[in-house]
This record gives sequence, structure tokens and C-alpha cells, in this order.
Amino acid sequence: MRNYHLLKHRKYAPIVNVEKLWSLVSEQQRLVYSRIKRKAPVIDCVKAGYFKVLGKGVLPKQPVIVKARFFSRLAEEKIKRAGGCCILTA
Repeated sequence: MRNYHLLKHRKYAPIVNVEKLWSLVSEQQRLVYSRIKRKAPVIDCVKAGYFKVLGKGVLPKQPVIVKARFFSRLAEEKIKRAGGCCILTA
């Protein structure tokens, strides 16, 4: 019997926590953006292989722009509190 309505891996969403976001940025870019306060680095989580950002951990006070498919409520609050923004991608 075939179950066509049951799709495997429908809810596939690898996660990354807020505390690990800065590990997705290279060391050279970290130094550049630590000196320039009015610019924010863009972290594309989908390009790094993560689809969902969760809110565990502490984020530095430096603003950051995060692109991902899903954000938890707590992660979005922490990113916005640091001065950054969340961008949903398809």
C-alpha cells in the first residue's frame, strides 16, 4: 500500500542558535565590523546550511543582519535588541 500523502523530510530545518551566529562570519570580517560601528555584517544562514535560528545564548551588542527561512520569537527579539534585523528568505 502506497501512502502518497505522507511526505518524508517535510519539516527539514537544521538549526543554529543565536550564540553561534558569529561563528558563521570569518575572523577578518569580525575585525572589520568591530571597528566600524555604523555598518552591520550580513549573515546568510541558508548559505551556511542552517534554515532556522533559535534564541539560545547571548548575542553581542553589535548590530547584525541575519537571513534565514525561520526565526523563533526569542531569536528575533534578541537580534532586534542588539540593533540588527531579521530577513526571511524563501
